Amino acid sequence: MIVPWWAWVATIAALIVLLAIDLVVVDHNPHEVSVAEAGRWVLFYVGSALVFGALIWGFYGLDRVEEFFAGYLTEYSLSIDNLFVFLLIMASFKVPLIHQHRVLLFGILLALMLRAVLIMAGVALVSKSTVVFYFFGLFLIITAARVWKSAGEEEEEFKENAILRWLRKVLPVTEGYADGKTIVRTGGKIKVTPMLIVMLAIGTTDLLFALDSIPAVIGLTQVSFLVFAVNAFALMGLRQLYFLVGGVLKKLIYLPYGLAVLLAFIGAKLIMDVLAEDWNPFERGEQVIAGIPVFSPITSLAVIAVVLFVTVIASWIGQRRESTRQP
Repeated sequence: MIVPWWAWVATIAALIVLLAIDLVVVDHNPHEVSVAEAGRWVLFYVGSALVFGALIWGFYGLDRVEEFFAGYLTEYSLSIDNLFVFLLIMASFKVPLIHQHRVLLFGILLALMLRAVLIMAGVALVSKSTVVFYFFGLFLIITAARVWKSAGEEEEEFKENAILRWLRKVLPVTEGYADGKTIVRTGGKIKVTPMLIVMLAIGTTDLLFALDSIPAVIGLTQVSFLVFAVNAFALMGLRQLYFLVGGVLKKLIYLPYGLAVLLAFIGAKLIMDVLAEDWNPFERGEQVIAGIPVFSPITSLAVIAVVLFVTVIASWIGQRRESTRQP
């Protein structure tokens, strides 16, 4: 899939326009985002992804649009796990409700820029050697086992990473949020507010989650343009999803298990895809070594959709059983 430079420019420009609209419409008047408002924005961003998918279909065909939506569903579902951490960060820094949208907007914008570097590096690596696919596949399977093992454990309190601890030492930080400003001048000195710290916390923490989600998307498509677009649309919609389902997240009790299955599936798919290319079946008398199965884009999309559907239904059933047991 050869993507011309103007397609990159047009896509990035469209993303900037979407973010600008979001910033002007929502953030010009800081307020607590309601469920109804968040729902409309989620539909807006999902609709934008559908329009983008239609354009991919028109220019590059069905296989590529299947890869895009398979990656989009995977990235969006894996990103939902980020919301638990975002909730912890907001609570830890006691971010006022009226400023949480702005924090997420710039924090996720920073995350997208940091992810772009990882995407380019990841796609460049897999284009050089098939050995990287084995590494990514094993990494995803190991991560899946870790996620499955830790499912059901209580969330730990948010701990600042090295970047945030260093920033606090270098720059003086104000006590209050200074009406949502990031930098203020007090007593003749320039100080940063907790707003900037929280934005950096969101952006840098998301980068840790990208270490498994980006290889997962690369396992579904090796086109850097699609990998970037998948991450962009998933992250932009994630911000509004935070306000829409923040209170519902705890009810998805089996979400970690579903995410673990997704990671394991994509990791196995990566390895099998490489084996299918490298493996040469040969005959010994009447014995024939069978070829390695390869999952088509539509099959991968179907598996991902089924896993997410089963996870949601199982969580709903589990929550109802728990509620009936309580006196």
